[in-house]
Amino acid sequence: MNIDLLITGCAVLAVPGGGPPIEPGFVAVDSGRILQAGPMTRCPSLHARTIIDGRGHLAMPGLVNGHCHAPMTLFRGLADDLDLMTWLQGHIFPAESRAVNPEMVYWCAKLAAAEMLLSGTTTVADGYFHEDEVARACAETGLRCLAAQAVIDYPAPGAEDPSRNIEVAARFLERWQGREPLVTPAVFVHSAYTCANHTLRRAKELTTTMQAPLFIHAAETRAEVGQIASPLADSAIAHLAALDLLDRDTICVHCVWVDDHDLDLLAAHGTAVVTCPQSNAKLASGRAPLAAMLARGLRVALGTDSAASNNSLDLFREMDFAGKIHKVDPCDPTVVPASSLLAMATHGGAEALGLPAGLGTLSPGAPADLILVDLHHPHFQPFHSLRLLVYNQAGTSVRTVVVNGRIVVHDRQVLTIDLQETCKRVRALAAMERLAAGN
Repeated sequence: MNIDLLITGCAVLAVPGGGPPIEPGFVAVDSGRILQAGPMTRCPSLHARTIIDGRGHLAMPGLVNGHCHAPMTLFRGLADDLDLMTWLQGHIFPAESRAVNPEMVYWCAKLAAAEMLLSGTTTVADGYFHEDEVARACAETGLRCLAAQAVIDYPAPGAEDPSRNIEVAARFLERWQGREPLVTPAVFVHSAYTCANHTLRRAKELTTTMQAPLFIHAAETRAEVGQIASPLADSAIAHLAALDLLDRDTICVHCVWVDDHDLDLLAAHGTAVVTCPQSNAKLASGRAPLAAMLARGLRVALGTDSAASNNSLDLFREMDFAGKIHKVDPCDPTVVPASSLLAMATHGGAEALGLPAGLGTLSPGAPADLILVDLHHPHFQPFHSLRLLVYNQAGTSVRTVVVNGRIVVHDRQVLTIDLQETCKRVRALAAMERLAAGN
């Protein structure tokens, strides 16, 4: 039998969080799908166009980054050590008004895509302006992308007339639905404090009609409900529920300031959550009640947020921080264990985002999105358990990345784009922004 790719001699972690790896093992890939994975003793006689010797490596599903604003790599380190509103209104919004255009979005998203691939992320949920360029950059780089066109009730790049923001989002969905196998189009309404109630309702009506996901920042700060122009309830989540925004196709990002009633509302409506612990900590927004979310059976994904507020897009690093910050209070080292985080960063995240069944696993028929992690790296010596994948710098140990059956990174080299040219372009854009800002 002829197939596209065969990886031999590796340890195989088919379902993260579900048990120990198989070793030595193999992974067979054909037509963009996992054909088979298991112990080498059961490896069938296959003729592969490409064979990778996986000895000394762990084959596992690629990671799923549940929330990102990829083009904001341009603003990495631009404004640090600030609270969210000072950061947004005093620095980020002004910089975006000067710098955001299709060229900036394309090159900065391409840089973000490369950064994520090199640290083991194979799927990202992104939300920004000129999202066509993000979708194009991710498709060219080889990163699977749930690309969401941003909606905000202010003049915005690509939607200078706020009264047409839903129309812009509708055209984006129409352009990308079914167009590119790596791109799933969606809509991202920034928040209830930057979008009027009628905008939020219209966005939800659009995504329901078009059968597309809807993303929204929700309950990120303590003061958020007080910033909503016409609140319909006394909490941000209850406000969204009153607007009929909550269902299985809505993903609420952050959910830091939520109480038991809010969590019950999310659970009752089947609404998914994305938690971004490092961004929330860096902006001093707080910490989401992740353990309580998981205890209620909520679908939860892990996200990095943007490089401007994190400042890294390494989801392994995000797992490490999440695992530790949630142990501090209530001083319980068993809260949110490493196995739960591995699941959340792979198949659990994919499920939360409504992505195809099997994504985030190496199960037969699943999309062939996988990574090879170098277990011989010094920081993995000795490799006692899979917990090292969480509590260590595993992103730097990713050697090979496969997305949709295609090798996009090999021996830590991005094969799909000229990364040096991309970095050069982003540096030039950053120099232009500093000049425009008078710095």
